[in-house]
Amino acid sequence: MTYNKYISIIGIAGIMAWFGFIVVINKISPYESMALALPFFFITLFIALVCTFTVFGFYFRLWLYRNEIFYKHIGVSFRQALLLSVITIFCFAFQMMRVLTWWSGLLLVAIAVLLESYFSSRDSELT
Repeated sequence: MTYNKYISIIGIAGIMAWFGFIVVINKISPYESMALALPFFFITLFIALVCTFTVFGFYFRLWLYRNEIFYKHIGVSFRQALLLSVITIFCFAFQMMRVLTWWSGLLLVAIAVLLESYFSSRDSELT
């Protein structure tokens, strides 16, 4: 499978997830069914963000590193998209609980940077 096929599948999944997120925002009232609205809100937002960050991250790497292996960029882009999406979801959840402060958001970013530096150093050891 070519990298264009991977990215197009991820892009189509992202478009569907953004469509689902818009449907959740417009059709499900959190005042009527909180148990249904919140999980759908967070799940569709998470999937949409992962797909979007993966596609943008891949094409940014493709533009930045023109003469490298494309399949490596897909894995790194997906991993970083997961980390960014988890940060976003945690920030939304903390804001919903009214405990989000600048230092808690900074702590989430610091944890993600440490995790990414661990994984990227591990990847560089393997190659």
